[in-house]
Parts: sequence; C-alpha cells; structure tokens
Amino acid sequence: MPAASYVDPRNGRTYPLDVPRWCSDDRTPLLVTPGAGISRDDIDSRTRSLWRYRAALSADIAKPITLGEGCTPLVEQEWGDLRPFFKLEWFNPTGSFKDRGSAVMLSFLRRIGIDAVLEDSSGNGGSSMAGLGAAGGMRVKILAPASTSPAKIAQVRSYGAQVQLVEGPREESEAEAIRQSNETFYASHNWQPFFLEGTKSFAYELWEDLGFRAPDNVIMPVGAGSSLLGCAFGFRELMKAGQIAKLPRLFVAQPLNCSPIDASFRAGVDTPVAREVHKTIAEGTAIKHPMRLREIIGALRESGGGTIALTEEEIVIALRRLARQGLFAEPTSASGAAALDKLAGTGAIKANENTVVILTGTGLKAASAVADLVR
Repeated sequence: MPAASYVDPRNGRTYPLDVPRWCSDDRTPLLVTPGAGISRDDIDSRTRSLWRYRAALSADIAKPITLGEGCTPLVEQEWGDLRPFFKLEWFNPTGSFKDRGSAVMLSFLRRIGIDAVLEDSSGNGGSSMAGLGAAGGMRVKILAPASTSPAKIAQVRSYGAQVQLVEGPREESEAEAIRQSNETFYASHNWQPFFLEGTKSFAYELWEDLGFRAPDNVIMPVGAGSSLLGCAFGFRELMKAGQIAKLPRLFVAQPLNCSPIDASFRAGVDTPVAREVHKTIAEGTAIKHPMRLREIIGALRESGGGTIALTEEEIVIALRRLARQGLFAEPTSASGAAALDKLAGTGAIKANENTVVILTGTGLKAASAVADLVR
C-alpha cells in the first residue's frame, strides 16, 4: 500500500500527513486515504481500548493519548418483537462516542508536534477534546455558543480548558474559531480528518463484538456525520481485507426539526435541499449544513441503508422506553431507538436480523431535561 495522505474527495488532490492542516488549500474538508483493513490476527488483544485496532490506523502512533476509550458494552435487549443490540457509548471516559475521534486525532496531532489546539463545540465534542487534551498534556481552548448548557461548560472547564462563549447561533462559534486558527491549530472534530480515523473503531469493535461478523443493520443519530462515516470507512476496509462478505446497512436518525441529511437522501441528491429548521430536543444532531453531506449520502447508498426523520414526540417516547429498560440516554441518543421503531414498523428491519443501535451519549449530561421529558 502507498503511504497514507490527506485527500480532497472533490478533486483527488493529496497533501502529506506530516504537515499540520485541518482543511484543503481551498478551505474544503479533507479525508485520509483509505486503509487496507486488518484481520483478527492484527488485533492487539493485550490492549483494552480502541487502540487494540491501531494496525488499522493510517499513521503509526507509538504513544497514544488514552483514557481507555472504546470497548464499550454491547447489550442485547428485547424491543417489541426484536432483540437489537444497544452500543452504550456513554461508557467512554467523558460520556460520549466523541472520545473515539478525539483520542486518535489528538494523539496524531501531538505526534507531529502540536501541543495546543482550538475547537468549537456546543456539547460533547468540547468535553471530549478538553478531557483527552488534559490527559495528553495539551492546551485546549473551546469556543461555545453563549446559550450552551452550564453543565456542559462546567465539564469543559473542570478539565482545565479555556472557554470562550460566543454570542449568536452555533455557526458563529465555528466562524470565530476559524478566525482564530492563525494563532492556534484548529482541531475541529468536524473538520480534521483524523477524527474519522478514531470513529472508524466503531466498525472494528462491532465486528469483534459479534464474533468477527458484521451486523445486518446499524442505526445511529447523525448530525455532522462522524459516527456514520467512521462506520462506513471501517466496514469498507474490513470487506477489502476479506474479513466480511457484505456491508451492514447504515441508517441515519435525525430530528425532523433539523434533518438536512434526510431531506437530501429522500430527494435522491447529495446536495442541500431546503427544509425548515426548528429547535429540537436532539440538540447534538442539530447541524443545519453538514459539510460532508456528499460523503454521507454516498455511504448510505453504498450500504443500502437510509434515513429516518423523527418528530419530537417520537424521540421522547423512545427516551422514556429506554429509561424504563435501564438505559439512561440523552435525548439525541434516543433518536436512534425511535428510528428502530419506525424501521421495524415498515418492515425495513426484521426480527431475524442482527441490528445495532448506537446510543451516543449519557443522559447525565442533560439530567434535568431528561427528568422533565420522562415524567
């Protein structure tokens, strides 16, 4: 295999990995060139974290930053006529799946000499970057909307990160971070491609969890697309390596109030489609303009999966049902379970299939809101 590099998926232009960058010269998002995949013999069974799959990464990281992220429980439960598996991502160190991407991205950046980073986030991404950055001895600054939950800001600050609150909508925090990127490296979990190298561990972990087989279906809440693309890239590599015979179908769950991926997928295009945006309880996926939309739609089509847009009521019903089964998820996570109900109701998912629902974050991060919703 040739040496890995950054690649612009729009024109094929490549950039070396050892030169720090978070976007192309044209200010468009990059990817890392695809890996060859690994076999079960390449797993480091002595390591109890996502780093057991380090052989699948596109860069050699000898001394990673880690708090034991990954290797989260996969719990089978009854759900009507189905017995799906729930992947409990809140067992990651800072309480969400974002630790997978942060650990790999920050480890790589530290390896090439970066010791201070800047990130914009309204929740789990900022907490994750702050926590893993602290573990790696890196200086972290988080820009967040002034409206961000005080509990989430408290978590970021407790790790020792600097916080700057930005007035205006979520997009203004990103704009301000980009303005400051000339002073501090912009390690955005939405822009920097090595974040996707971390979320790729989803695929390898599910493959191992299920006895080195791919599930039939994977359902997840999606905003910017890092969990979806990580799964797509990882399973694609496993098929390339001859470890699985077919790709699992990937399904995206979005709140109807902010569902740009669903709008484009249902229109049969990979470009933005106008759809009204309103406030949603699934705030973690409230991304109006996912910049990797083309890649997301492509991954869905390749897998034979699809999208589900959910009403606020459907998300609340799933949130309550999860809690009554001992699974205390944040509202964003509950949209994955709500999508499972709708897919089963239409016959798209069947009882004899292996289905995984990714519960991305803990309800403890929004405990008061969850308490009100489940009453």
